[in-house]
Amino acid sequence: MGLLRLSWKNLTSKPLSMLLSLVLFALGVGLISLLMLINNQMQDKFDKNLAGIDLVVGSKGSPLQLILSSMYHVDVPTGNIKIKECKAFFNPKHPFIEKAIPLSMGDSYKSYRIIGTNPDLIDIYEGKIESGKIWEKDFEVTIGANIAKDLNLNIGDEFNSSHGFVMDDNLVHDDIEKFKVVGILKPTGSVLDQLILTSTPTYWKSHGSHDHGDHDGHDHGDHDGHNHEDHDHNHDHAHHDGHDHDAHAHDHSGEHADDHAHKHDEPATTATTGQSLTDFPEQEITTLLLFFKHRNFQTLNMQRNINENTEMQAATPAIEINRLYSMMDGGMVLLQRMAYLIVFVSGLSIFIALYNSLRDRKYELAQIRVMGGSKSTLFSLIILEGLLLAVLGFIIGILLSHVGMSLFAGYLKDSYQYTFDGWKFLPEEGLLLIGALVIGFVSAIIPAIQASKTDISTTLTNY
Repeated sequence: MGLLRLSWKNLTSKPLSMLLSLVLFALGVGLISLLMLINNQMQDKFDKNLAGIDLVVGSKGSPLQLILSSMYHVDVPTGNIKIKECKAFFNPKHPFIEKAIPLSMGDSYKSYRIIGTNPDLIDIYEGKIESGKIWEKDFEVTIGANIAKDLNLNIGDEFNSSHGFVMDDNLVHDDIEKFKVVGILKPTGSVLDQLILTSTPTYWKSHGSHDHGDHDGHDHGDHDGHNHEDHDHNHDHAHHDGHDHDAHAHDHSGEHADDHAHKHDEPATTATTGQSLTDFPEQEITTLLLFFKHRNFQTLNMQRNINENTEMQAATPAIEINRLYSMMDGGMVLLQRMAYLIVFVSGLSIFIALYNSLRDRKYELAQIRVMGGSKSTLFSLIILEGLLLAVLGFIIGILLSHVGMSLFAGYLKDSYQYTFDGWKFLPEEGLLLIGALVIGFVSAIIPAIQASKTDISTTLTNY
């Protein structure tokens, strides 16, 4: 009989002792692995969604809430700001601001958020079109990959939005024009996968702010009836990789026979008129994502200047995310210490189980010696038992951690529409296996030494 098989039979001869050691070891390994998985995937989500954004500007409130709602879309916005308050940031000749991306939010479809913005938001997450195109007209939407998959939406499908970010039939906007899917994005692994993107004026129209259509003689028609067929807006877009925003030519029929040429280096333009958002100073947006041309003393002080001298609030993403990490660190460290303690106790349990079993197995060990087994054979036999317990505990612990991560991912998906992978295996788990083997070896080494010193004549005489 091979040593491995004999070691297994020795372990299963006392199932309760083996089960106790396995449960403790699996719990310790599983908890450590789960913490690794959560930390790794959350770090990945945080890093991808930073997207090089230097500053987020919105209404007064919690700066962390501003970041979470505007960049990670897991919290409610702090409020809205008027365009006249942030008009300066849209100036393409601003000495410090390279790009300003407006975000307007407050509505959703089946808990997925509808964002009024411009195509620059797709660019900063390196999004590409999978099928269809970028929205051109109001009430056209381009959706993320997860939304298309989860809700089975296809090009040409239409839907009504809901007020707020939860599913509630009482909050459905059934009195406005339906949104139409015109584009689906490729998966990016970023927040872009879970957003429904449309134009900023669409956000205004869906909230009853239709007076902006009369500004400077631009009549957008009867929005109360939502008859947009009267506006034959033809858009000729030159795109690379599905969407290049360097040149957009708009041909407007009706009252607007003039062609309006504009570029997306002037980031705040409407989808249907070619006008800048700054032409509607009394309208509101939720936040602005700012990108600096360069970092210097003025840009470093911009956040403080905005907070102290305006009715708006500015927050730096990196600072707020580090603050969030520091808030989470205490709990993570506590759980890690608990996991290490469980692993230590499980190692002690393996040691006690193997050491106590020697008293009942002295005769068996002496017989192995009589049949030609050496001292090293006995030593190897006990070491194998310790390693077997460690490997089994590791396997069970890894399975528990990934099942737990799958449950955690399901909760996040239901609550925040974020996708986490419960069956993503990390290289660090290989190091965890090595650590488990070391613990199994160390736990078995003293019983193994005791076994190798078995006195054949004394043991056989006593039995």
